[in-house]
Amino acid sequence: MLILRQLRKLNAQQRLQLGVEQTRRPMADAAQKNASFQYDKDPQPLFTDAETQRLLQSMTQLQLEKVFRKRTVPDNSTETKFMTTAQLEKEFVQTIEKAKKLLQMPPVVQIKRDTEHIISKDPALKDFADTKYVFTDITFGLRNSERKIVVRDADGTLAYAPLETRKRMNQLYFPLEGRRSYTPRMFTHDELLQRCLDDHKYEFVLDRLTVQYEPYEAEFHNFSAKVFAHLNESKEFDLLRSTRHFGPMAFFYAWHRCIDDLLYDMIRRDYLHNAVELIALSYKIHQVPMDYKPILSQLEALKPTPAQRALAELLSCLKKPAENAIEHEIQTAIGKTEQDFAADDLSLKFIEQYIGSKHALKKVQLELAVQTLKEVNLEKLQLYRGLKKAHGVQAS
Repeated sequence: MLILRQLRKLNAQQRLQLGVEQTRRPMADAAQKNASFQYDKDPQPLFTDAETQRLLQSMTQLQLEKVFRKRTVPDNSTETKFMTTAQLEKEFVQTIEKAKKLLQMPPVVQIKRDTEHIISKDPALKDFADTKYVFTDITFGLRNSERKIVVRDADGTLAYAPLETRKRMNQLYFPLEGRRSYTPRMFTHDELLQRCLDDHKYEFVLDRLTVQYEPYEAEFHNFSAKVFAHLNESKEFDLLRSTRHFGPMAFFYAWHRCIDDLLYDMIRRDYLHNAVELIALSYKIHQVPMDYKPILSQLEALKPTPAQRALAELLSCLKKPAENAIEHEIQTAIGKTEQDFAADDLSLKFIEQYIGSKHALKKVQLELAVQTLKEVNLEKLQLYRGLKKAHGVQAS
């Protein structure tokens, strides 16, 4: 009986220890995963680089119906005007500029750490008061980052305010619309944030995150990394396309060497130009000895920019092409021009070169996507040439 009791006691201890290890393991894995998604150095110089910005803006695309879609805001009213053709063309140009402003990306910067910067120590003021005094420069026209905010401690020490105090004082005197004085519950309760992610409300979470936190805060980095990691698992990248968060997301994947899922999505949707830009961005960030600039230059000569494409789409409703009308109808029906087919051939060669390198992680999946797209493009090209020949349209 004594031996049986000892065995039962040992089994109970083993089950208890196993349960503790099983609960600790996911927490440790989550902590390790979160730590692995931190920037190991300051990403700002690379992110703000002119070439990087051009690549990210092109990958974001400019789909006007998505940029100006109706939102759940207090005012969703529309205004109707009577305009001449010249006025409407001018309005179209202004619309494109407004869309580009709405797609301006939040900056990706390094986490800023608090450093104590003492101005002076005045023992004569010790115990003058039992509370701290905060002095804020409220000069009109200054940026919040330029305002001088200092704190006088009860022991007489005068020092520059820590980051949290600076943020609170700036919000007090110059409130930012949408920012709360308290932390929203979705950022304090993991189950609420997880529910938003499971419902694929990525843009909502990132918009709220951008308003509530500064880009240099650790919370901004941690929550955005969690959103991008969940998005990489769900493969719903199109939900952020033509939003201000698509560029930072692509930069995040390129920095952490996990672009294959996004690359597969671009190939599957026939965004080959964007796929080449994503690979080039990865090469640029990790300084891979691969000359990607010639292919980018060739594609830029063949493909219009997102702004040019959006403007042409708006202007197409005003002016119908008088010459080559049949060719235009054929291109509209097929969805591609001869230049698009030429650009696709260049892009596919570059993508296949990446898949054959050591940098690709999901080679089989990417190869199947490329092969499928090649077959579809071949059928479209044959149909395109057949329609042109049937209508007597000469090759341009």
